[in-house]
Amino acid sequence: MNMNENHFQNEIASHIGKMLRDAFGKGPQSIYVSIDRPYIVIYLQKFLTPTEKILLKQGQIRAIQHTRDIVMRSLLPEIKAYLLLLTGMNILEFYYDWELHNHSGMFVGRQCEDPPFGSGSQEKYPGKEELHQEIGRMSHRVQKKPDHISSRMINKRTLLIVRTGILIDLSKELIRLRDEDHLKQAINHLEKSYLRDNKYIEQILNVKMLDVFVDWDFERDRSVILFIVRSKA
Repeated sequence: MNMNENHFQNEIASHIGKMLRDAFGKGPQSIYVSIDRPYIVIYLQKFLTPTEKILLKQGQIRAIQHTRDIVMRSLLPEIKAYLLLLTGMNILEFYYDWELHNHSGMFVGRQCEDPPFGSGSQEKYPGKEELHQEIGRMSHRVQKKPDHISSRMINKRTLLIVRTGILIDLSKELIRLRDEDHLKQAINHLEKSYLRDNKYIEQILNVKMLDVFVDWDFERDRSVILFIVRSKA
């Protein structure tokens, strides 16, 4: 990470915060930006509007998610254009997810580059192999074992996992029938219930899991999982 990218991080956090504040009426209290090309990871904390707080208390989670989806779809072109202008990153894929009960959220953008983690994709960290096996088992329970799993510690509290080739024929047919929203809700719920408070993952990585996010690019049959963790050591 050079000084220039450090400057980018502050600029991006400020700009994204303003965009969300303008769109939702209230922005996140904290925004953390990490650039590890070809990825940019944006972590939001304390992001819940007064209206959403009321809906959340009443269990209206789908209503919040539906509204946020509509807003995010309208913001995406502006976010991508801004990142291209500032960092030169041409964002090909963009993922986002929320942990509403934790009032947190994430955005992950990937620029046009193959393979998913560029030249440094073989980066090692303790527990990586076991983690990939566990992610494979979880994916198999919900859909199928991924054709490929990559991962990288973006920083000491942010672990990004990318899966490619996870959709089964039933899911592909639901996508063809334009029932992506229900499919995404179902897989999101199943996978996160498996990953949240997963003591085995916490044990092999020697961390405490603070947040878990999952999103998909159905067209490319790719998914990202983002763990926000705290070291136990």
